[in-house]
Amino acid sequence: METDADALGTAPPWPATDAAGPPGERGHPWRRASAVLGGLVLAGVSAVVGCRAADSDGVTPVPQLLAFLPWLLVPGGAGLVLAAFGRWRLGMAWALVVLAVTGWYTQPYGAEITRPHGHPLGQLRVLTSNTEFGWATDDLVAAIGREKPDFVFVEECAFGCADALEQRVAKTDYPYRNVVREDGSAGSAILSKYPLTAAPAIPSGMAMPGAVARVAGRDVRLQLAHPEPPLPGREGAWRRELGRVRDFAAMAKGEAVIVAGDFNATQDHAAFRSVLKAGALHDSARLAGESRTYSWPADRTTPFRTQIDHVLVSGDDFTVRSVRFLSLRGTDHRALVVDLELFEGQGLS
Repeated sequence: METDADALGTAPPWPATDAAGPPGERGHPWRRASAVLGGLVLAGVSAVVGCRAADSDGVTPVPQLLAFLPWLLVPGGAGLVLAAFGRWRLGMAWALVVLAVTGWYTQPYGAEITRPHGHPLGQLRVLTSNTEFGWATDDLVAAIGREKPDFVFVEECAFGCADALEQRVAKTDYPYRNVVREDGSAGSAILSKYPLTAAPAIPSGMAMPGAVARVAGRDVRLQLAHPEPPLPGREGAWRRELGRVRDFAAMAKGEAVIVAGDFNATQDHAAFRSVLKAGALHDSARLAGESRTYSWPADRTTPFRTQIDHVLVSGDDFTVRSVRFLSLRGTDHRALVVDLELFEGQGLS
């Protein structure tokens, strides 16, 4: 029997369904496909953002995607559009929640430093650079001469890099050094204008040397950081070596500490945040309002960039005056220059 709607020619072109129902029940095939695709996109984004909310780095591809967390707003927005085209109300609500949570976590992580204890002892400049197998050594040497940092941390300082530092960076300017001569990415170096004494290195595949500098009557613990990157199938080594950096930070808590280098991790990685928490450390770039300024990859025009090079400082001992990122030819990392002020510290005022 023909209905009134049929007789009037107003029947819908496809069966009416509940737009809040599950994907696949939205009538027209294109709308069903849009809703299903939107659901898949939102599921992927939700898995990554969920790990961020749960303070976990998960497994591949989560650690890799967490490095670029702000960019997840793009697929999250696409999921919203797909759900809207599919007339899937529940999916639209899901997408809005995902976008809100992702947006929340794009904010800078970590607390502000309160004024350190005691009186100021002086200003320090720190430079850290991953020279990518030493290919950026020429520009690094020039930057050292131009910036005149008090401490220099160099990662991926291969034999040629170590030789150049020895021959072309004046011993009168940097008489104190801790250089680990290794080829490829394993070599590292710490250069200092202030007297250095030996300190244990952190066991790692790529050298992470340490030292203690004597500055204005205070000991300042220096530690270079360069853990393994979180390559697919190698997340275990990455977690293990960042865990050793965390253990160092916990043991050095209460001292004046500078940890600098290529952490192969961002503020959105739980393993990196655990280093800050364990040592009551602060990320200099975050304190200077530069927590989302990229440091890698610097040799490509891709918009997908992130900050994995950091200078961490103990909040009871330092304030951050400024942070700058320098482009060096030959490396996929930007160098980081941080100006600090050192204070007497707790119990010394």
